[in-house]
Amino acid sequence: MLVTAVLALLGFGITPSNAATTITVATAIGRQDNSTASVSGYVVGQPTATSTVVRSNFPNDFALALADSATQTSTSAMLYVQIPAAFRASYGLQSNPSLLGKQITVTGTLAAYFSHPGLKNATAFSGGGGTTDPPGDPGDYYAGAEGKTGAALKAALHTIISNQTKLTYDQVWDALEVTDQDPNNSNNVIEIYSGRSIAKSSEGGGVDDWNREHVWAKSHGDFGTATGPGTDVHHLRPEDVSVNSARGNLDFDNGGTAVAQCSGCTADSDSFAPRAAARGDVARMIFYMAVRYEGGDGFPNLEVNNSVGNGTAPYIGKLSVLKAWAAADPPDAFEKNRNEVIYSQFQHNRNPFIDHPEWISSIWPN
Repeated sequence: MLVTAVLALLGFGITPSNAATTITVATAIGRQDNSTASVSGYVVGQPTATSTVVRSNFPNDFALALADSATQTSTSAMLYVQIPAAFRASYGLQSNPSLLGKQITVTGTLAAYFSHPGLKNATAFSGGGGTTDPPGDPGDYYAGAEGKTGAALKAALHTIISNQTKLTYDQVWDALEVTDQDPNNSNNVIEIYSGRSIAKSSEGGGVDDWNREHVWAKSHGDFGTATGPGTDVHHLRPEDVSVNSARGNLDFDNGGTAVAQCSGCTADSDSFAPRAAARGDVARMIFYMAVRYEGGDGFPNLEVNNSVGNGTAPYIGKLSVLKAWAAADPPDAFEKNRNEVIYSQFQHNRNPFIDHPEWISSIWPN
């Protein structure tokens, strides 16, 4: 340390061995290992599909493509960069089309995006005429909820998460192929109750296909598949057609007998329980729905109660069991990533109980 300090005083440049280094796009493409890196390249367009990058009429501010040359046109030589919400105003191409051809540096995780070499979860952008500091934790997203508890917290969260992009029921298919993608097989999705990995192409209504399961059963409030609660991907998940049918509109509770094709799942005449690894996920989706839909936007006021057999009433239970499930099965990496993908790519709102599980007991203390 003393030698380093003396050399620095004498004007010799010393670079610590752990200093961050900037890599080229070509290097980033070859290093898709989920490591963190800063990548420098030229903005050459916006990816809209695996092999498609547009250079005009940008559809939104959600992504850009980098290359080592400003004139590059081959997508195989491009790195697809996901732009988190905090950076879109400064680096989204719809808002900043003049960035095309500019050199920028982005720091983030080297991981596939649009099933193509990419950079995700960016924490810093610089160059191109501006610098944006990292947003850090989505704490600023919840600024309006800070210091609140109970009913006041629930009301504040409702206001925050109601600011969202709404999908159509057809768009849900495409969203689920991204939000629930199997991290070990990009051609598959993971079914929520069974945990089975199934080909994305097997979507549909046939035996052993997967379809769109409403975790908050759509008959509980009779909202159907209308845009709103019926298409909110925070509670819509892939599931085997037969398992979806077995769950039906049952409430959630422990007990019952085994469910075919759903290892670890049980059901009886008025309730259903998924595999243990999905129970916390289910609980947090239910709590999200009870906060998001409060009856002020033309849809029923959805509430959690401590009953089963709720039928078509806008209630779902069993509250005490759901709270226990949430505590026993905290958010894992898959669930956290899903929340982030919904926020950054689709609805642009978050499930607060994934980010802050402690808020469950604050809103529902008993």
